[in-house]
Amino acid sequence: MSKRILLALSTTAIILASQSAFAFDYPGMQYEHDAKITMHQAQLLALKAYPGTIVEEKLKYKLGGSGLRYSFDIVGHHMTHDVAVDAKTGKILKNTRDTDGN
Repeated sequence: MSKRILLALSTTAIILASQSAFAFDYPGMQYEHDAKITMHQAQLLALKAYPGTIVEEKLKYKLGGSGLRYSFDIVGHHMTHDVAVDAKTGKILKNTRDTDGN
């Protein structure tokens, strides 16, 4: 009986630990309540500014614009671009070639 209880407790602990690792769909999601536009809207604006495939996305506080921005790494034309979208206005804050080796 004690082995069954131990197994049940271990299984529960593993499930809870794995769920907490996926608490956020993207880095910075905890700031989403401060944003006026959604991640999806920001993705569309970023892809309009630089067409391609989004390979990384996050929401973060950073100087410039309203202070809250969605940041995207977008691969297109065999290059990676950094595109930042103001999370409150939708304005493109940055659209430059990624200089981190890509």
